[in-house]
Amino acid sequence: MTNENQGHVHHSRSTRDILSADKVLSTAGLQFGDVFLDAGCGDGFISIAASFLVGEDGKVYAIDVYPESIELVKKDVQKNGINNLEAIVADLTHEIPLIDDAVDLCVMANVLHGFVENDKLDEVLTEIKRVIKLGGIFSVVEFKKIKGLPGPPFDVRLNSQDVEDLLLKYGFTVTETIEVGKYHYMVTARKNP
Repeated sequence: MTNENQGHVHHSRSTRDILSADKVLSTAGLQFGDVFLDAGCGDGFISIAASFLVGEDGKVYAIDVYPESIELVKKDVQKNGINNLEAIVADLTHEIPLIDDAVDLCVMANVLHGFVENDKLDEVLTEIKRVIKLGGIFSVVEFKKIKGLPGPPFDVRLNSQDVEDLLLKYGFTVTETIEVGKYHYMVTARKNP
């Protein structure tokens, strides 16, 4: 949804039907035992998939600003008997409630364009960088910048070069940009010292 007075706001729709969580996570390199952050998790379909991949030795943090989204995640966690996933209501633009250098891999799916549109990029990427371990991975999934595709309005979409440039500016080294679905690409980057 877009409000003329406020600019772009969260669409609050799941992309689980058009984006494979398993494809995103395997392409990003999630491993057994990893600490994983789903930044702006929505209904948590990527978080749930991650919880099975990291196993009992790993940990998943699903964070979203919307309490309704976190409630959906918590219901899925309970329904599936998941013990390694913590669903947290938090505003990524203020503070991610994790210690420094805690995360092996962070995925932000279909969210970054909103932070750019709302001029909150600096706050968010500073926090993301803080919680990712040195050498850790940050993977950004976004809708392709093509008119007529599902997703946010065309004018707020980011192309992959935009995302690469933003990550480089915040001290990440881009390692791969790849298509992860019919409508999506993913830019994967490593945290530098």
